[in-house]
Amino acid sequence: MFTGRIVKSTGSWYLVEKSDGSGIISARLPGKMRLEGLQQTNPVAVGDLVDLQSVDDGTALVRNIHPRSNYITRQATHGKRGEQILAANIDVGIVVQSVRQPQFKTGFIDRFLVTCEANHVTPLIVINKLDLARGKDMERLDEIRNLYTSLGYDILLMSVERQDSVKQLKERIQGSIVTMTGPSGVGKTSILNALHPELNRTTAAVSGFSNKGKHTTTFAEMLPIGNNTYVVDTPGIREFGLVDIDAPGLSNFYPEMKDLRTACRFYNCTHVHEPGCAVMQAYDEGTIHPDRYMSYLQIIESLS
Repeated sequence: MFTGRIVKSTGSWYLVEKSDGSGIISARLPGKMRLEGLQQTNPVAVGDLVDLQSVDDGTALVRNIHPRSNYITRQATHGKRGEQILAANIDVGIVVQSVRQPQFKTGFIDRFLVTCEANHVTPLIVINKLDLARGKDMERLDEIRNLYTSLGYDILLMSVERQDSVKQLKERIQGSIVTMTGPSGVGKTSILNALHPELNRTTAAVSGFSNKGKHTTTFAEMLPIGNNTYVVDTPGIREFGLVDIDAPGLSNFYPEMKDLRTACRFYNCTHVHEPGCAVMQAYDEGTIHPDRYMSYLQIIESLS
């Protein structure tokens, strides 16, 4: 038996970097472990530490998954049941959006932040393609930056065309294992290439017809980018369904609501229609930003 870290998942096979530094080996799950993981579409995720047993053909079997310190997960899509773990045992979760092409969506950011709050992951918001910004875009970006920084979140506005912003991102993640998540087309692969040109990852243009990105990353993969820094590149996603969060508990993961909720008349208040709701009162008084409250309502609707 030996130990390693999952660095790439292709669904049925995994690439595992051996902990002793002797290389990478292909591994798979035994049938029993696959059955035990039915609540998840991928019982083993990139970033997992695992114990393996060598097989005569030069591959290995995953015999044990070490307890995870944290993970980023979303609800399974395409009719599948359960949850999909995007990455495990990470230091920073990066959510990427773009100023334009495709359209900027704070709702995606808020869902990602809720997932980070729920799973004890430090988030970093990256708004890419700053070079495409126009006058009104900058006003909106300043408002968004002020909003999220006031809530205690780290946010970086950047363009891969500007080496100063690439340097800022590199400094913020140095020495960490990070995951990079966002819709297709926001420039995740271009950011990776800017951080570490030797990767030379394939990029694709945003569709002019749909204004949505095309998938260039097919499988999750942990990529070394130097200085003991690794980025888990995940396939672009258009949906980010939350897992194991109910309507009354959602406000626990909104920093601006967490303390207020204790002053609500009802302990299971959803902050949507109940009388004596301290959160709704704060929204009416302007201390909770309209964008955040609207995204909260949209998430509540999706949970019900």
